[in-house]
Amino acid sequence: MRITVQKFGGTSLANYEQRDRVCDIIQKTLESGSQTVVVVSAMGRKNDPYATDTLIQLVREVNPHPSAREMDLIMTCGEIISGVVLTAQLNTRGIPARFFTGEQAGIVTDDQFSDAHIKYINPKNILACLKEGLVPVVAGFQGKSENGELTTLGRGGSDTTASALGVALHAEVVEIFTDVEGVMTADPRIVENARLLDDITYNEVCQLARDGAKVIHPRAVEIAMQGGIPLRVRSTFSDSAGTLITHQNHRQQDAVCIIRDRLITGVTYTSNIAQIKVNISQLDDKKGMELKIFKTLADNGISIDFISVQPELIMFTVLPDDSARTISILKNLGLDPEVEMNCAKVAVVGAGMTGIPGVMARVVEALTDNNIPILQSGDSYTNIWCLVKREHMEQAVKALHDKFELGNS
Repeated sequence: MRITVQKFGGTSLANYEQRDRVCDIIQKTLESGSQTVVVVSAMGRKNDPYATDTLIQLVREVNPHPSAREMDLIMTCGEIISGVVLTAQLNTRGIPARFFTGEQAGIVTDDQFSDAHIKYINPKNILACLKEGLVPVVAGFQGKSENGELTTLGRGGSDTTASALGVALHAEVVEIFTDVEGVMTADPRIVENARLLDDITYNEVCQLARDGAKVIHPRAVEIAMQGGIPLRVRSTFSDSAGTLITHQNHRQQDAVCIIRDRLITGVTYTSNIAQIKVNISQLDDKKGMELKIFKTLADNGISIDFISVQPELIMFTVLPDDSARTISILKNLGLDPEVEMNCAKVAVVGAGMTGIPGVMARVVEALTDNNIPILQSGDSYTNIWCLVKREHMEQAVKALHDKFELGNS
């Protein structure tokens, strides 16, 4: 049995005309000989009647701090509405379909409300539906804990649902349909000559997503990678093949000539960050202070990132909403932290940089030539990131895109 899992985002389902386009895509997939399992997000975006953010606001207008359990219950409603409406539209088009909630689809999660992880999937209802010749339409973003509670999977959860179902059903491919062509070398709203990538590795797209690119959720990529299921990011509104995500660069597999390896795949950014600096050089008793700082922040639920620990200086970043509380916590420890608000992270990502000398030099050169100060930097096997002021972010993205010639095919 050939199976394709297709996930459609909120903008793809926002109105009748756009859902009709979704029906066309599903019909074409069925005609190609592949059975289709459809995963849906809630319809539309913020301020649209049935969008998840709209439902959240509905509750918070009454109670600014509702329980996580009740919030999960209302947040599952958007995908149910979306799925039932699409199922009805498919049936009127002569495409027999049946809707399933996450629970009915066999998705079992842990009991972490608002950010649950899928433990396993029992796809018996989905398989029975396929054997009847029906298209299963599944509510993304949700499941049921072993204790019987409805749970949601966190932001990007519909991508995660699609990938997990793809693995459980041994699908040929999981297609993520959205309102962009696929994975680009940079945000086209900032870089005019940003290119669509025909293919990219799981590791590269995961790193792009973690560094700010919003085209697909990294958890979904990790699940597909573990199951060896290819992903394809495509636009609902064009016939472009989009971007294929696999273990390796398929474009080069059948090449008969030697071509230059792709050093950098893309440039991405995160735009709203606060940098915290803690100088412990003046403390009378420095012993164990690093552990005390990080443990106290963790105990207070403060998530930190971009951590740099030097003998007498500790630097890290937090979300702006956490900055005031972070400063207060550190002062209670007898410290005098500095905060730099309105920062941004820019990152170059590419599996080809591993072991190649000079990549950091080119990053620094690109930013220095454009008079962009680097506040902090770090790297991994597949990325180099630099913290800059928010006012320099767009210029930094353009400079790095040009320096690595990503606009050239």
